[in-house]
Amino acid sequence: MILLQYEPAEPDLAPFITTFYHFFFDGGEFAEIERADRPQVRIYLTGKGDYKFQAGNCDPIYQATIVGPTTGPVIARGCGPIELIGWGLTPDAWGAMMGPNGKKWADRAFDACDVFGETILDIRQKLITAISPAEKLSIAKVAAAKLHPIAADINFEFTQRVDAWLIGSYDPKIEHLIEVTGLSIRKLERLALHYYGMPPKKLARKYRALRAAQLFASGDSLDDSGIALAFYDQSHMIREIKYFTGLTPSQLRSGHSVLTAATMKGRGILSGKVNPLISNS
Repeated sequence: MILLQYEPAEPDLAPFITTFYHFFFDGGEFAEIERADRPQVRIYLTGKGDYKFQAGNCDPIYQATIVGPTTGPVIARGCGPIELIGWGLTPDAWGAMMGPNGKKWADRAFDACDVFGETILDIRQKLITAISPAEKLSIAKVAAAKLHPIAADINFEFTQRVDAWLIGSYDPKIEHLIEVTGLSIRKLERLALHYYGMPPKKLARKYRALRAAQLFASGDSLDDSGIALAFYDQSHMIREIKYFTGLTPSQLRSGHSVLTAATMKGRGILSGKVNPLISNS
């Protein structure tokens, strides 16, 4: 059985943290699909395993793991029981945390101690001794505020404009992003790789597919949504959704991946409390 509980970040953390979550799996062998996502910090209290990324590379799970932005589905594998506390990172958090090396860690997982040092293992010990998920999430929120201080010199303008561009249309056009940012296509690609782990055109494809996938997972009909018109035809839509989620629309409807279904349901509940790119995808 998989239990997944999400909570929004407090307003003072929202520039750097998208959501906090508690995950628990009480079985033995674990293998589930995670759709393309923003970067994550995950502190494993129990369990071990690895992540297999779309390109075929595998990275192990560490006691504290950072998963970079993913450009396609990931197979999370492990041996349970598995319990973890995690939080999603905004593009600004990822850029500030990783600096010029951020784009190298898309579709990769690595030891969080490489970034945070032994401090994050001290946090892990506190989480292990906590009793309830609510207590563990409270500890994580305090810890994240210390691990991700908002530097005064961070300029959020670029990511705010990109997020607004992604939200504003089911099929965002690169020409519009060039217009609203005043940047060249080369500069846009460089910055998008730094903050999001992929160039703008692929980023637009990712969130178009994930928004459609969320509707399918919720049992909604795309016939009633303008997003259906953002794809050339039905076969194009199916290909794009599978490319970014690893699942077909029918598999999303049936809950073929329990983890994907729980993720989309949990984030959907946070609608109005988090960035629509999180709650609607």
